[in-house]
Amino acid sequence: MDYTPVTPFRRTIDAAILKHQAAIQEDLPPTGANKWEVLRELAAARVAFGLSDRDLTVLQALVSFHQATILGGNDSELIVHPSNKAICERLNGMPCSTMRRHLSNLVQTGFVVRRDSPNGKRYARRYGDEKVAFGFDLSPLVLRFQEVCEAAEAVRAAEERYKRLRATVSLMRRDLAGLAEYGSSLRPDLGLWDQFSDLAVLTARDLRRKLEMADLKQIEKALSAALDQARDLLGDGNTENMSTNDAVSEHHYQNSNKNLYDLEPRLEKAGDPGNALERADAGVRVDRREDEGDPPQEPEDQLMPNIPLGLVLASCQEFKSYVEQPVRHWHDLVRVADIVRPMMGISPSAWDEAKRYMGPEEASVVVVAMLERFGDIRSPGGYLRSLSAKAAIGEFSCGPMIMALMRRNAA
Repeated sequence: MDYTPVTPFRRTIDAAILKHQAAIQEDLPPTGANKWEVLRELAAARVAFGLSDRDLTVLQALVSFHQATILGGNDSELIVHPSNKAICERLNGMPCSTMRRHLSNLVQTGFVVRRDSPNGKRYARRYGDEKVAFGFDLSPLVLRFQEVCEAAEAVRAAEERYKRLRATVSLMRRDLAGLAEYGSSLRPDLGLWDQFSDLAVLTARDLRRKLEMADLKQIEKALSAALDQARDLLGDGNTENMSTNDAVSEHHYQNSNKNLYDLEPRLEKAGDPGNALERADAGVRVDRREDEGDPPQEPEDQLMPNIPLGLVLASCQEFKSYVEQPVRHWHDLVRVADIVRPMMGISPSAWDEAKRYMGPEEASVVVVAMLERFGDIRSPGGYLRSLSAKAAIGEFSCGPMIMALMRRNAA
């Protein structure tokens, strides 16, 4: 046909329709586009183009009336001319009024162009070798294919960023809840722990619903500030019962194939020669020099471990294979340590020394924590003696050991 109509039959025209009409005057790319790939990419980017899922359902029905899989290319005829009844039947009985509404949105967004006949009917006729068709022009799907693909990639990248940010917020919330519980057991006088715990609870509640990216970024900022503050409080060297340094914690629980010399904390000799421990040889056997001087003085009062029993049980699971009765109280954990201690090769004298300088409860925590990393410790008895010596001079706490296990289990 020598003339291509622009205005639809008995419908108003606006600037958007004129813009889309002008855009399809361009030549189609020689390779064309796979119609199912176009629909798949457009489904991913539909929000960016203002399309709904029902709009895409109607578009898919229209595309199905085109026999070829490739739109464009050698086949330059991209006008389909089904009746409204045929379209609704292919849409499983969708009401005609609903179909027309979604079809109108496809025209407004420029993915379908109306090619109406003089009387508004849709048909195709041949005049000699020339075919004239009136209906819906699908050429915008080919011309805008690259645009659709770029929009779909942008949407997928945004979704991936959203998933990563949501996962980060979830992990930060979990860390804040754990640090708040641990910190409240160490410094119950600080009201900040309750604030941190409340923030973790509120964050968990917010994560149950679909949040916008801006909301997630705001939550991440609040959690980051709270975590920094919590770490500063827990890392304060002047805080009571928190004297064990981070290097010792890392040496205790770093998952590596290093020998025990690297896994155990190195001990400095105490002022009293009786407190000193020496290494027997480079093979890292630690023995106590029992024949020198007097033993260190026992602490005047033994404190309970500065970490909740529930946190210990959550971090240490190996001991459950050796006992049948559940652990509900600290004395139950002491009983468990008495059972697993001989199996680990810890002598009665080393165990008594640990209970004397650490207290039975904290010594039990150390034993079950050592059981978690039993394969990395070549001399459990010597290792326990070294920790007892540090406890005797006030340089050991079991808290960092349990926190290191928590980090390992969460990794």
